[in-house]
Amino acid sequence: MNIEEVRSRIPATGAMTYLNTGWAGPTPTPVMEAITTRLQYEGHNGPTSIEVRNSGKEISLQSKEAVAKLLNAGTKEVLLTQNTTEGLNIITNGLSWSQGDEIITFNLEHAAALMASYRVQHRWNAKVKCLDIDTDQSDDGILKRIEEAITNRTKAIIMSHIQYSCGLRMPIKKIVDLVQTKGILTLVDGAQTAGHIAVDVKDLGCDIYSIPGQKWLLGPDGTGALYIKQSMIPELIPYYTNSSSCNIDSLQGSTASTPIRAGFLEAIRFIEAIGIENIEARNLKLAASLKNKLLEIPGVTVTSPMDASQSSGLVTFTISDMVPKEFVSEIWLNSRILIRNVSYPNSIRASLDFFNTENEVSKLAGVVHAASRSNA
Repeated sequence: MNIEEVRSRIPATGAMTYLNTGWAGPTPTPVMEAITTRLQYEGHNGPTSIEVRNSGKEISLQSKEAVAKLLNAGTKEVLLTQNTTEGLNIITNGLSWSQGDEIITFNLEHAAALMASYRVQHRWNAKVKCLDIDTDQSDDGILKRIEEAITNRTKAIIMSHIQYSCGLRMPIKKIVDLVQTKGILTLVDGAQTAGHIAVDVKDLGCDIYSIPGQKWLLGPDGTGALYIKQSMIPELIPYYTNSSSCNIDSLQGSTASTPIRAGFLEAIRFIEAIGIENIEARNLKLAASLKNKLLEIPGVTVTSPMDASQSSGLVTFTISDMVPKEFVSEIWLNSRILIRNVSYPNSIRASLDFFNTENEVSKLAGVVHAASRSNA
């Protein structure tokens, strides 16, 4: 992997230290070009001409095929969405719920998973069990909490593959193995995984896996995809109404932007050309480097897992007597380093992606060290 060549194709990397892919990834030039080229094509040839409509269908099909390859799913098990949240809502609103059904979720989850769970509780009188886990909780500890929470009314578990709040990699396959014989559905929020780590939904065994396009895949806003295990598709009631036949497309929302989907497709191709295994290995290496540097700084606490098997490219930490939100604003204004704060657990989060460099890791660590000294 030639990092300098890669960075030359991601313009934002030349203007700042971009450590915020977990929120939204910087857009590569080929992705921008795919969007504008398609937009110009539609503008010059008419959005409803036969050629434009047919080529648009082909872009959608190719996008589905690209997602299916990325996740090791069948093309007929993939639905194109606008984001992770839409995918989760299609499922939670499409399932048949009964009063007293139980949903298991976790305190570290993003609001998308939590709100989807509590909406089911509010609308159908289901019960949400939000289990407390630590930011470095062991796999055995997570499994024990789930096992203790399961009853004969447990219908589903809604969980992130990688927790946005701390970078903890959840043991999805082990969780599926624990619950699948009990008839419990496994709904996975993959907001922090696609383009970040290798994902194989067949190996994981989960029923649902929802991903965005704008984060680690470096695609445009308004893109994403939803994997639905083939056997589950007939059980779902469409969240929207449309003119599609009774297959996975009947769950689709309204018409989407073909230029944006062209960008999504190009983003997946960009990631695939580099290789997801290469990307994952580099992300973990950079994250480990940052954690080790932060551990040497007095007053700094790393809240992400240190165990490599539970780690990801997300690194969260705190600085004694410093408000995370204020620190995030300060280093952007003073050092052009782009990171974010997380409200729960209240911390600072850096996203280490393959296009980042060791120099950028050292730059962030240096700024943290200076802030820690000034607060001592």
